[in-house]
Amino acid sequence: YEIEIVTGVQTCALPIFALLRLARGRAMSSAPMTVAVLPGDGIGPEVMDVAVKVLNHAGGLFGKSFKFNHAPVGGAAFDASGDHFPQSTRQACMDSEAILYGSVGGPVSEQHLPKWKDAEKNAVLGIRKAFDLAVNVRPATVYPTLAHASPLRSEIVDKGVDMVIIRELLGGLYFGEHKTEGDKATDVCEYSADQIRRPLEFAFTAAKQRRGRLTVVDKANVLDTSRLWRRVANEMAAQHPEVELEFMYVDNAAMQLIKAPSHFDVICTENLFGDILSDAASVLPGSLGLMPSASLGSSKYMYEPSGGSAPDLTGLDVANPVAQILCTAMMLRYTFALPEMAAAIETAVSSTLAAGICTADIAPPGAQPCGTKAFGDAVCKQLSETHA
Repeated sequence: YEIEIVTGVQTCALPIFALLRLARGRAMSSAPMTVAVLPGDGIGPEVMDVAVKVLNHAGGLFGKSFKFNHAPVGGAAFDASGDHFPQSTRQACMDSEAILYGSVGGPVSEQHLPKWKDAEKNAVLGIRKAFDLAVNVRPATVYPTLAHASPLRSEIVDKGVDMVIIRELLGGLYFGEHKTEGDKATDVCEYSADQIRRPLEFAFTAAKQRRGRLTVVDKANVLDTSRLWRRVANEMAAQHPEVELEFMYVDNAAMQLIKAPSHFDVICTENLFGDILSDAASVLPGSLGLMPSASLGSSKYMYEPSGGSAPDLTGLDVANPVAQILCTAMMLRYTFALPEMAAAIETAVSSTLAAGICTADIAPPGAQPCGTKAFGDAVCKQLSETHA
């Protein structure tokens, strides 16, 4: 069984075994939907406020309500408790049906301080491990109305950029043994076949709902873990004959993302490679502020923007809230089985951008950019005009 997932102008499909709980009456329930809201640091609280405002506005138009369990994470949590992911925040997530995450981190010049040292590792990786968030889904699409913002040449953009990167989140170097002994440091990369099958199952299913091409990215000419990825992918390919499976070394994939991004449909890869390639791909639309993502687990999902905390922009009302807003749409579709409400938010965002209402990072040359809050207000206006 499969269920189709649409994220903005991006479509992917996920196996229904991962989403069965969506069908257990939630879409018909009148009870408030519970969301753990973790704004984090830097611009996180600003864009989160806008996203929650849009979500509440859409809820009013669709007759839905929310209960938000606000909790600190990252540097904000460290200030309050000395822990980047304290037990109280963990409990807020446990008590909620979904996790809406902002951004974590501080100024580069302060990364050595206890408040920021390992903040992202302790917070993000801690949440992923605590809630078995094993698969990350991150679309990268160039909006036609924002082609000017893409760093790619027009002849490349005109060929179309529409991909989704599916990344394994709980294995590889990030979760292997790390140790330093004098002048020698060791980081262990480990994968099991079962860990590899999980993201690949999502990837094969997504490819069948899209253009039918799956690119597995690895470094099989050097790494045993990559050779295992290839073996498992080839074994699974027999169950998905309609999908064109190809393998690509990660160094070549990095080059092709810039040189020929239209080649890619669905990319699936391991943790470290996926971290790097998804960030690179997210820049192609012109701003990380445009790109949402979802981290999917066996019982709970987390939604977070692809960009960072941008501490230099804090408090200036210039941050792009699009990714955080689109995270709420993904949440409505994935966790709460409300595709019409999700689509309404996505359409309102697209219509706002098409109307030329853009924050400074994506505004056309010579155009007057709008602020973070003003963009959220414009999206709410679009929602009202369409669904009043």
